[in-house]
Amino acid sequence: MDSIMKKVSIWLSAMRLRTLPLSVSGIILASCLAHYNGVFQWSIFILSILTTLSLQILSNLANDYGDGVKGTDNNDRIGPERALQSGKITSDKLFNAIKINVLVCVGLAVLLIFTAFGVKYLWHALLFFLLGVGAVVAAMRYTMGTKAYGYRGLGDVFVFVFFGLVSVIGCYVLYAKKIDHVVFLPAITVGLLSVGVLNLNNMRDRLPDKKSNKITLAVKLGEKYVKIYHNALVLSAILVSILFGILYYTSPFNLIFVVAYVPLLLHLKQVNGNTNPKLLDPELKKLALTTVLLAILMGVGHLL
Repeated sequence: MDSIMKKVSIWLSAMRLRTLPLSVSGIILASCLAHYNGVFQWSIFILSILTTLSLQILSNLANDYGDGVKGTDNNDRIGPERALQSGKITSDKLFNAIKINVLVCVGLAVLLIFTAFGVKYLWHALLFFLLGVGAVVAAMRYTMGTKAYGYRGLGDVFVFVFFGLVSVIGCYVLYAKKIDHVVFLPAITVGLLSVGVLNLNNMRDRLPDKKSNKITLAVKLGEKYVKIYHNALVLSAILVSILFGILYYTSPFNLIFVVAYVPLLLHLKQVNGNTNPKLLDPELKKLALTTVLLAILMGVGHLL
C-alpha cells in the first residue's frame, strides 16, 4: 500500500498540481460572464474545466520530459525538483504518460465541442477542433522537440494566446455561440498576468537556463530589463482591468476585483527589490493565486 501511495505521489508531483488553479481562471471568468448574459450551461462548464486541466497536466508532463531529456533540468535548477531530473520516473514511462494524456485531452475536447455545438453549429465545431489540436501541440512543443518554442523566447506569446484569449474568449463562445465585446478586456487581463507568472518562473531560472542554452525572453532581456518587462505586464493588467470596470460598470460590486491590486503591487515591490533568484519562488505562487483571485472577482462581481 505504501509503495502504491509513493508512486501516486510521484506522478502527482510530476503533474504539478499547484499550477492547475491558474489554468482554469479564464474558464471561471468566462463562465461568470456567460451566466450574467444568460447563456451559462453546467455541462459546458464542467467539460471546459476538465479539458483545461488535462491540457495543463499534459503541458507539465511534456515540460518535465522536454527539459529532462535536453539536460536543462540539472543540479543548477532553482525551482521544485522535476520527476525525470530526480530519476523517480524514467523517460519511457513519462513519454507513455504523455501519449495517454494526449488521448484524454482529445477525447475531452471532442466531447466538449459536441456538447456545446452539436451538429447545428458545424463551422464553430470545426474551428474549435482546430483550436483544440493547436492547444495540444502548443502544450507539448513548449520544451519538446528540436524546435521547442520555449527555447526561443516565444513562450510568452503562446501563454498570452492560450491562457488569455483562447481561455476566456473561446470559453465564452462555447456558451454563447458568438463573440461578445464584454470578454476582450478580461481576456487581456488574464493573459497578461499569466504571462507574468511564466516570466517570473523564467526570471527565477534565468541563469541556469542561459547556461543550458534555453533562451527564454528573460534570458534575452537580462536582469534589468526583465524586471521592467515584468512591471509592464502586471501594471498593464491592472490598467486594462480598471478600464473594464469603468466601461461595464453597473453597480459597486463590479469593482470588487480591485482588492487583488494590493497583493499585485506588493508583489512588484518584492520583485523589484529582489536580488536572489531563489526568493522568487514564493512570489511565483503568490502571483499565480492572485491572478486566479482577480479573475474570479472580475466574474463574480458582475453576478452580485
